[in-house]
Amino acid sequence: MRVPAENFLTLRAFGAPPIVIALAAQGSFRGFMDTKTPLYALGAGNLLNAILDVILIFLFHFGVSGAAVATVISEYLIAFILLWKLSGKVELISPNIDGRRIVRYLKSGGLLIGRTIAVLLIMTLSTSLAAREGPIPMAGHQICIEVWLAVSLLTDALALAGQALLAGGYSQGNYEQAQEVVFRLLQIGLITGIGLAGFLFLGFGAFSHLFTTDSEVLKIAWSGIFFVAGSQPMNALAFVLDGLYYGVSDFGYAAYSMILVAAISSIFLLMAAPVFGLAGIWAGLFLFMTLRVVVGLWRLGTKSGPWEMVWSETEIEQK
Repeated sequence: MRVPAENFLTLRAFGAPPIVIALAAQGSFRGFMDTKTPLYALGAGNLLNAILDVILIFLFHFGVSGAAVATVISEYLIAFILLWKLSGKVELISPNIDGRRIVRYLKSGGLLIGRTIAVLLIMTLSTSLAAREGPIPMAGHQICIEVWLAVSLLTDALALAGQALLAGGYSQGNYEQAQEVVFRLLQIGLITGIGLAGFLFLGFGAFSHLFTTDSEVLKIAWSGIFFVAGSQPMNALAFVLDGLYYGVSDFGYAAYSMILVAAISSIFLLMAAPVFGLAGIWAGLFLFMTLRVVVGLWRLGTKSGPWEMVWSETEIEQK
């Protein structure tokens, strides 16, 4: 597994610049509450990726390297489309640079980088531990992870919408609206998670067959159905809470709480994986998502940080 992985990552490294540009551009479009442009850009890029995958992997027999090249090319297309459309909205290279704003941006960005590293640590650790189980368990684990993440990220759309709505109410001092957004988003997130869980319980077999026809790999993948489907309600709430953090610029708590959660989950993974194998790894990932929800709801419940203003103003109005 290591040699093709190294080949893939070596080629994928050339896609780092467009990925960073595309992510920054998508954030800008969200600020304008424009979700259509990123959708069209990502749709075009992924369509090209799928077409190039077939050509490079099967027709030219480039294998894993072909998949990497296809992904890199599609990423440059996405970045180009987003920058082209964004140039009509803002001045991409401004002659007026405010040093104070840059410092504030770097501070918030640094916190979120730390948070992202904590998330990547868990995913990397779980993949590393799964690889130690052997090629067949690793393949089954990867199918579970791909389906788990793909379906879970559907709720990320709720987080993005909630982030924009909450930021609008919070920045304008409309705390009653902000509180309403919080309640509705958590309710919709939970309902969506339950719905996705049911959908996966019924359709996981069809999804897993899209990846392989190997009976041994499918057997491993099927053993993870309770992890993939059962964790969806928790995943949905975790992503929704992320959107709420960002909506009120609660970056410090988002970063530090994630680091704590990642540390606890990492210890659990290191202890459970050698004993229980893939079941221990999946339990560790479920614990990771559950702890994210716990610390998020605790933050809202204690009404601390930026949330103090949201709840206190509403309580004063009610009195």
